Amino acid sequence: MKKVYLFIFSLLALTAAHAQTIDRSKFIKDSLDMYINRAITNWRIPGAAVCIVKDGKIVLMKGYGTKELGIMSKVDENTLFMIGSNTKAFTATALAMLQAEKKISLDEKVTKYIPEFKLDNKLAGEQAIVKDLLSHRLGFRTFEGDFTFYNTNLARHDVIAKLGQMKAIYPFRTTWGYTNSAFLTAGEIIPRVTGKPWEIYLKENLFAPLGMNNTLALSADMPKALNRTVAHTLVDGRLTAIPYANLDGLAPAGSISSSISDMSKWVMALLNDGKVGNRQVIPLAAINATRQAQDIVGNVQHLNGETNYQLYGLGWFIQDYAGHRLIMHDGGVNGYVSSVTLVPKDNLGIVILTNTDQNSLYDALRWEIMDAYFKMKYMNYSDAYLNINKNQVNSQLAADQKKRDTIATLPKPMLSLAKYQGKYVNDFYGSLTITEGENNQLEIRFEHHPKMFARLQALGGNRFYATFSDPTYGKGVFPFFVQNGNVTGLRVKVANFVEMDPYDFKKVQ
Repeated sequence: MKKVYLFIFSLLALTAAHAQTIDRSKFIKDSLDMYINRAITNWRIPGAAVCIVKDGKIVLMKGYGTKELGIMSKVDENTLFMIGSNTKAFTATALAMLQAEKKISLDEKVTKYIPEFKLDNKLAGEQAIVKDLLSHRLGFRTFEGDFTFYNTNLARHDVIAKLGQMKAIYPFRTTWGYTNSAFLTAGEIIPRVTGKPWEIYLKENLFAPLGMNNTLALSADMPKALNRTVAHTLVDGRLTAIPYANLDGLAPAGSISSSISDMSKWVMALLNDGKVGNRQVIPLAAINATRQAQDIVGNVQHLNGETNYQLYGLGWFIQDYAGHRLIMHDGGVNGYVSSVTLVPKDNLGIVILTNTDQNSLYDALRWEIMDAYFKMKYMNYSDAYLNINKNQVNSQLAADQKKRDTIATLPKPMLSLAKYQGKYVNDFYGSLTITEGENNQLEIRFEHHPKMFARLQALGGNRFYATFSDPTYGKGVFPFFVQNGNVTGLRVKVANFVEMDPYDFKKVQ
């Protein structure tokens, strides 16, 4: 669902110094399997699955590694991975199918289907059309609001209501900003016009007709599946299994779990104008609607020195590369990152699924495969990306160690710990409560994240080092606001993977 494309932008700003010319015609057949096995070892990826579709045929469909670190249960072609924001293409396609059936119009105002929909900018809320929701052009900053919405106990109607309270950073339709809550809102149009929940509509109209029999629409169903991977991330440099994210409140934006076998059927249908054999499962008009550019994301510089445009359609990024038009998306949720890439003119499709959120192989591998088919120089993307990743991880570990060194000196906060305790409120998020925890530390509990807490360790003054129990939310320095010897508020900042903006909470008791 989240949040990987920002990291991709930094990875793509590289030089082509490591390129070398080789006979690319043999890479896919003779070298790719060895490349993947080496890469998952280097990246410390427990399990992965890769599929290549070319000219209507499966060139590669294979699982690699294990479902869970330390357990010898091999990934196979039917093993489930969470696909995160690759869910968005399913949601957009479903809505485009309803348009092809003349049950909705993507150019119609959102309020026609969801009368209670509104935005803080009243005029924008009245004028917003369905395409605005599906193309991230409401005026919000990328990931805005996601700390409130992501992995929380909020229901879908709660998310739609809170979306109406978000303060747009940019004027309506002027600046692209990735907005998961808008995609959730779009998905909720489906039950309004069909009478069926989003997850049931997808199962009946996409999963079942395409033969995606193992695919799950809801994250709540993932722990119940027999053939499933486990989510992993890095905690203090150690690869660790973590709980699955609860994404069903944002389901149309990122809750699907699927296998490489099922995803191959999705990709093959999309590359075959929506047909499975002689059956027209997805109307061609619906596929074309999702691939029509709606907004400008920006330019990206590729490893080979190219500068490429990047646009956004409906649930898909659209990019030029080496004279080819790419339809693509990435997905990232707790413990997983994935990529889906279509090159329609070349009848080429690539799917990569991994069960750790701390890797860029999902991105590097697709470029390696495309370069081979396009007869371009060998770039060794995986190693190039890995070098950048190692530098970033080492930098983060060093910064964390500095904080630990400070904490080890036992610095005293400016006020007694009792002064910091109490209830705090943010008008958008809701409330949090601070109490005294273990070892003379403070502990934060969050209203809409009931399974998560943060430990606060004094850094001196009114600054504390926060460590979240869920590593997805990261670590950070939280400053308290103090006036006349009394605490008046707290600034909370989660990892950029979740949301880039801080939240200010006011102390109310």
